Amino acid sequence: MPESPSRSTSNRILSRLSAKDFALLRPHLDPIELPLRKSLEVRNRRIDNIYFVERGFASVVADGSGARAIEVGLIGREGMTGLAVVLGKERASHDTFMQAAGAGLRISAKDLRRGIDASVSLHRAFLGYAHSFLEQTAQTALANGRSKIEERLARWLLMARDRLDGEELPLTHEFLSIMLGVRRAGVTTALQELEQSGLISTRRGFVTILDRNALEKNANGAYAPPNGE
Repeated sequence: MPESPSRSTSNRILSRLSAKDFALLRPHLDPIELPLRKSLEVRNRRIDNIYFVERGFASVVADGSGARAIEVGLIGREGMTGLAVVLGKERASHDTFMQAAGAGLRISAKDLRRGIDASVSLHRAFLGYAHSFLEQTAQTALANGRSKIEERLARWLLMARDRLDGEELPLTHEFLSIMLGVRRAGVTTALQELEQSGLISTRRGFVTILDRNALEKNANGAYAPPNGE
């Protein structure tokens, strides 16, 4: 049986908990590998486990009936899944799956609820992250509604980079089209524009950020608010 994690975890929520609050969770946290495309939550299904990401990142994807799926949020080492449980619900509203392979810590929904019931400060810490995630989804909706594809792509690449170590991102055109809710041809054109401007370079299955400052400018204000939050 794996040992309980120490306070050296790279997950920012867990690392900022008080020693007392972390002690409520520590015996129930299991280290787990999180491979590419691993499903963490399935919409309309009960949430049995919560994941605190330490490496890699997950996408939260909304899929309306008969409509094109679109990403509404990213979860990396700053966050956690299972916000429905934190808010007193049992079922997931959206699909969540790993988009960049990594690792994290898993706890059952039952044990997380016990911790929340035992500590108001622990619950507040999770609610604080829930607020930040809602800010991110609101900014995503704003960007999707008013920004050009290349601006949305620049924002998304920066948000993905924030959750990974290194400038090279393991991404495909097809996957980006799902994340941005646009056709693959639109993503290809936007990537070409950013590459021709010297902001990124691309090769099969990867995008490398070459000029972060210029990429932020290209996002045209869409990136800064969620980054600050």
